[in-house]
Amino acid sequence: MILQDSLDKLREKIEGRLPKSQVDIMHQATRELETSGIGMSVLKVGSKAPEFGLNNQEGTPILSTDLLNEAPLVVTFYRGIWCPYCNTDLAYLKRYKSNVEGLGGNMLSISPQVPKFNKKILEQQRLNFDLLSDRQNEVAAKFGLRWEMVNPLKSLYKDDFKISLPMYNGDDSWTLPIPARFIIDTDGIIKYAEYSIDYTKRPNPEVLIQALKKL
Repeated sequence: MILQDSLDKLREKIEGRLPKSQVDIMHQATRELETSGIGMSVLKVGSKAPEFGLNNQEGTPILSTDLLNEAPLVVTFYRGIWCPYCNTDLAYLKRYKSNVEGLGGNMLSISPQVPKFNKKILEQQRLNFDLLSDRQNEVAAKFGLRWEMVNPLKSLYKDDFKISLPMYNGDDSWTLPIPARFIIDTDGIIKYAEYSIDYTKRPNPEVLIQALKKL
């Protein structure tokens, strides 16, 4: 089963349990984000990737320049432990870690969460790659991915779903990255870029392997 099949079934299960009014709010927020033009700001193939230094789940600083001195880098932007679609995505990604390494690549994920929540999901999912903490989505913004949650979606998350982004992310910005994947070559140039404004849709990790084979 490919990743999107699992995500479609998950969406059907989750939205089937919710009142139509709540589902409508989520769908409308996605449509508004799609029409906001955010997709135009996302870095494309051929762009120079921003350098970054972020702490992993253990609080250890990780520098993109150090990793790129070794190998091409596969980067996935992840919303948070509270997002079942993101967790499904990570679970699929870990199956491809050995393939990525076999092709000479490194893999990591970037999330706005504080390290303790990244560590928690890493342990729960038994992930085999680092999850880095991007405070206030500053790195996500450099990749063109950051957006701010506003009402009524913000109220839905906070009051109905009891999801407090300030608790998970350690700041009051209520910002998130749109889900995305990039392959950055050792020269710092983006060789693969994929994003989805609709967080329930993600590219199958197999495409990463095909892209790495071309490097």
